[in-house]
Order: sequence, then C-alpha cells, then structure tokens
Amino acid sequence: MPDKAFVHHADAVTFATTVDKSEIYETAMASAVALFEPQRFWVTNLANAASLMWYAFDALGMNVNWAGFYVVATNVGGGNNRRDDDDGKPAELVLGPFMGKVACQTIVFGRGVCGTAAETAKTVVVPDVDKFPGHIACDGSTKSEVVVPILDNAGTVKGVLDVDCLVMNGFDDVDVRFLEDLAGLVGRSCEWDG
Repeated sequence: MPDKAFVHHADAVTFATTVDKSEIYETAMASAVALFEPQRFWVTNLANAASLMWYAFDALGMNVNWAGFYVVATNVGGGNNRRDDDDGKPAELVLGPFMGKVACQTIVFGRGVCGTAAETAKTVVVPDVDKFPGHIACDGSTKSEVVVPILDNAGTVKGVLDVDCLVMNGFDDVDVRFLEDLAGLVGRSCEWDG
C-alpha cells in the first residue's frame, strides 16, 4: 500500500496487475486517503479520484470507457439542490472531472441513471443500459453503468460518481462496494462551497 508521501504523485495510480481485485481497490482507497488528507478542494479531489478509478480498472483489465463525476450545479455557482427552486427550474448536475470521452454537460435530477441516483440518493447499477428507461447515451458504445451518489457530512447530495463499461453486466458487488466507499470518502473529504 502506498505511503502518505509518494515519491511522485503519479505513483498513486501504479497498481500491481498480479494481485486480486480487492487488493487493487484497497490500494486505490489508501491512495485516495493519502491524496485527499491534505486537500479539501472538491475539484482537485474529484480529478484525482477519477484518475485512481481509471487506472485501477485498467489494472483489472475491465472494459471501462468512462469514469468520473457530475456535481450539483450549486457547487459551481448555479442551480439549486432542490427538485424545484425559486425560479421553477429543476435541480441539475453539471459535468465534473472525469477520464474518458467527452460527455453530457448537464443532467436534470431524475433523468437518466445519473439524475436518478442524484434524486433518490441511492446507488443505481444498470447491467444493460438499453433496458434502463430514459438512459442518456453520451457514448453509444456503453453497455452497462453504475452511478453512486456523493453525500456530504450532512447527508446532502453534492454529486454523483459515474462509471460506464463496454460490456453488459460490467460491474459486480466488489466493484460497487469500492465505488460506494470511494464516493463516501469523496463526500466526507471535500469542502463543497467554493
């Protein structure tokens, strides 16, 4: 497991490919803790978390084609974290740090997999995106998806962690548990106002 002081920050995403999935995820979480401890700015932590996910999935040989975040618009100077705010507009998510192809820039709460996870504050695992009503296809190659809400210390949804895969049933319980742990760490580790 990495020490808090990396020789180079890039060492945080160096994973042994000969270990099992749980060990890679433990290493990724230890790296995230070390990277987030001195840093509270949400953009920085989400950017590093996206990189950690990307390289962990790569070390596992998973067919992930997108890994990143959408944040509630209030975190970037607009919108509101309620279903309907004073101007009648529904709350929305805006694109945050990610790894992969360009993506949708805004998603309304309740729409698609990300909007559903944000509105319900619950993890949504989609084994086959073609069977999810209202799925938003940023990349037509995506076959499965998992989205985990990010909650701050008060339990307020601040964003979602989103991962797409090129194969159906791309995520198992171990993957989901890792993503939920990472989202929990992100939620607790970030200052969301600013």
